[in-house]
Amino acid sequence: MNAAATHAEVTASLLADARVRAGLSLREAARLAGTSHATLSAYERGRKIPSIVTFLRVLDACGFAVDFDLSLRIRWRDGVARGEELAQVLKLAAEFPARVSRHMDYPVFGSDPNA
Repeated sequence: MNAAATHAEVTASLLADARVRAGLSLREAARLAGTSHATLSAYERGRKIPSIVTFLRVLDACGFAVDFDLSLRIRWRDGVARGEELAQVLKLAAEFPARVSRHMDYPVFGSDPNA
């Protein structure tokens, strides 16, 4: 799925993929999910978007579960986009390049008087 895919396209793709991977016909999956095959077909084609409850019910009927992972999104704060803020920090960091020695120093161990 490319980055430009709409929510409807992503939802449709997930539902169709789950049904096919479960080996269920449209009618079988719809019956197990408690909906009509026409409605399920509309979901899979992206013509309708199911509610979250219906989406989860269809996936469950196909034998799949959904795990949620919460992650912060880049949002505006104090009038500055978080992505813009990161770009500014990276630009500032580039002005202070790391100083790297041209020679590698090896550890010097104490001399053994018995050696």
